[in-house]
Amino acid sequence: MKIRRILATAVAAAVTTPVVFLSAAPAFADTKPSPTSTQKPASHEDDPDEDMPSIEELKAAVAAAQKAYDEAVVELDKAMADLKALDKDDHPLRVAVTEAKKAADEAAAKKTAADEALAKAKQDEQAVKDRPDATDQEKADAAAAVAAAQTAADEAATAKTAADDKLAKADTAFDDARVAASRVIGLAQKVKKAAEEDLDDAKEELAFYEDMGEECTEDGSVKVALTGPKTVTAGKSASFSLRVSNDGDRDLDAVSAYVNALQLPEPGDVIDEETDFSERYISVEWSSADNPEWTKVTKEFDSIEVGKLVKGGQADVKLRLTVKADAPAGKGSTFAFGAYENNDGSCGMSEDYATLQFDILAADKGDKPKPTDTPSPAPTVTTGGNTNTTQQGGRSNTPVNGTLAATGANDTLPVGLAAVGAVALGAGALVVARRRKAGAQA
Repeated sequence: MKIRRILATAVAAAVTTPVVFLSAAPAFADTKPSPTSTQKPASHEDDPDEDMPSIEELKAAVAAAQKAYDEAVVELDKAMADLKALDKDDHPLRVAVTEAKKAADEAAAKKTAADEALAKAKQDEQAVKDRPDATDQEKADAAAAVAAAQTAADEAATAKTAADDKLAKADTAFDDARVAASRVIGLAQKVKKAAEEDLDDAKEELAFYEDMGEECTEDGSVKVALTGPKTVTAGKSASFSLRVSNDGDRDLDAVSAYVNALQLPEPGDVIDEETDFSERYISVEWSSADNPEWTKVTKEFDSIEVGKLVKGGQADVKLRLTVKADAPAGKGSTFAFGAYENNDGSCGMSEDYATLQFDILAADKGDKPKPTDTPSPAPTVTTGGNTNTTQQGGRSNTPVNGTLAATGANDTLPVGLAAVGAVALGAGALVVARRRKAGAQA
């Protein structure tokens, strides 16, 4: 779903980039935080469109990836052809092996014949010696025949050794060529696979931009509200509530919510580009009537899939926050906003985001806190302005009216610390998501 990809990617990028926090320079002034839990996203002086590729650049990337892939295919085909060529009878290396094999066989046959001739010459010489009437000339002739047969046998043995060596070298050359061809094929296959993956990625990115449709605008259709305890103990799970409402003038086909939580820096903490906010993230899990199993919000900030919301309808989601057991006492905040996408291609996101602060209590030294997988009883959420109550995890057609829960922010807490997550979750995602349709050829 495109809205999921736009927002999830944007949120992940915003939250994991410390410069996003630094962009809200006034945030660290000694001013008081907003008294309500919904705030307008802070503006970002950097223009994200500067780093976004144009449709022409994406098409060029696809063309380049296609060229690299085509070349990889050609190289792989050539490598395969080179390997298959080794099996042909007229291949030089195979011809060399065949000729060497023939020469080796002939040399072996000659050696066998020479060895047999030598053996017979020796037998004849012995027969002459055994004859009492053998003359000296006969004995000399028999000895000469043995010597000649020995010379022929030695020459045949030398020739056979040479032929065998030549065959062995021809076999080695052929085998080396086959191994080399196989290695080339292996490398070519890897290159082709990598080129194919690059091409698929380039095509997917281009298709995504072309399919983005018109810009996803901010509007008041989706409202979000957060409620929860005032304190959370490190190492223990705490139940929070998220309500998502459709205050628009039509049904919404696919509604999503995005939630983040983190432990806020202490006043006076140095926040710069080297600051690692990942250590401050608080584990968030969610559950609803349609998705009863607890699902963890990952560092990629996968969305909470609310589903379809009719005009005036609302859905409640259970949240479970777990602060790290070794977290120090301090302030914590959870942030949320909503988004939607309709089957007709229209999409949008909350004009406001919700934020809720709480105190973090350090774990007792004697405690051995351990989050439980058993969900605590679902609390009842009461909306301001009406008396309707909706059990968490259910849906209702009664809209959220009145003001949302107060943040409970301390007057001494710099507004920037309270807005850190909101800046990342709100401004970063909203600005990126407002990107116009790539290729809306002007």
